[in-house]
Amino acid sequence: MARDFHYTLPAGTALAQRRLYNVHLDLTLLVALIAIAAFGLLVLDTVSEQAGIVTGQMIRVGLALAAMVVLAQLEPRTYLRWAPIVYLVGLSLLVLVLVLGVTAKGSTRWLDLPGLPRFQPSEMMKLAVPLAVAWYIHERSVPPRGRHLLVAVGLCIVPAALIAPQPDLGTSLLVAGGGLAVIVLAGIRWWLVAAAGGAMVAAAPVLWLFLNDYQRNRILTFLNPEQDPLGHGWNIAQSKIAIGSGGLFGKGLGEGTQSQLDFLPESSTDFIIAVVGEELGLVGAMLLLALYLVVIARALFMATSSPTTFGRLVAGALTLVFFAYVFVNIAMVSGLLPVVGVPLPLVSYGGTSAITLLAGFGIVMSIHSHRGW
Repeated sequence: MARDFHYTLPAGTALAQRRLYNVHLDLTLLVALIAIAAFGLLVLDTVSEQAGIVTGQMIRVGLALAAMVVLAQLEPRTYLRWAPIVYLVGLSLLVLVLVLGVTAKGSTRWLDLPGLPRFQPSEMMKLAVPLAVAWYIHERSVPPRGRHLLVAVGLCIVPAALIAPQPDLGTSLLVAGGGLAVIVLAGIRWWLVAAAGGAMVAAAPVLWLFLNDYQRNRILTFLNPEQDPLGHGWNIAQSKIAIGSGGLFGKGLGEGTQSQLDFLPESSTDFIIAVVGEELGLVGAMLLLALYLVVIARALFMATSSPTTFGRLVAGALTLVFFAYVFVNIAMVSGLLPVVGVPLPLVSYGGTSAITLLAGFGIVMSIHSHRGW
């Protein structure tokens, strides 16, 4: 009996894995990503007040999965060839946003070009920057030194500098972080990383002068959330109450007082992890974190198994960008970081980030499955 079980169960799993591998998809990563998206739809259904929100989110997730499947079919050499072109096109679009951008809710982040749906060029730079930096580094000495290191850093800073004035500090940091992750993964010496961190700390007083008032208020609220509990500190205060009141097993789906009675702001977007904590408790939150861990661990394994420098750098950086989304969102909702408007991947309402992130995993799957390029 034990012998039969040992051979039959893995055989079916291996067959499914081989069939997916033939279409350049990874079974473990695909199942984990779909599970996270399904988890998000379940939670979103409990807090959505408008009809069609869940259906709309299902369509967005479906489009994101389709984008992932399509990009997984392209050979990594295609990404290597097109990386600088996509980067330059993205920079051009960011400049166009400054001139012809559409303004909504005080931010100018979108383009509305004839014949195209409205889109946010900064999102494509989350993929374009890591690809461009990896393209530049892969044929040069690793780790990068001297002018090569300066050029690689410049490839990160220029798009971030164009995104920050939109204003969109969160996306600006994620775009720069994706490129810097490539540089770190290329083997840069740690004393340089420490020196860069020290320089950023030293430059903080100067950077403070360039922040908008709402950005300064977010930082001040992070440092002392109790100074204005009914104003700027309201979001974090209500988030902590929601998470803490959930206990071990939560109050049940649709039974959370903070989220259902509208005490919790942005409950379907940036602060949706607080809804998970309140309605599903610590157990539900840990289940979601376990799924994220599976995705990150599997993607990092796929990155390390790539036979090329370009593949390892791109896959590793895109995985770290996904990790940054998860870490920053949960940290800001818990009061460990200032609020920067970063959604929880595949759980928060909205399709732009979902398409970007799953497209990135499509590239990771392509790098892993096309072994002979």
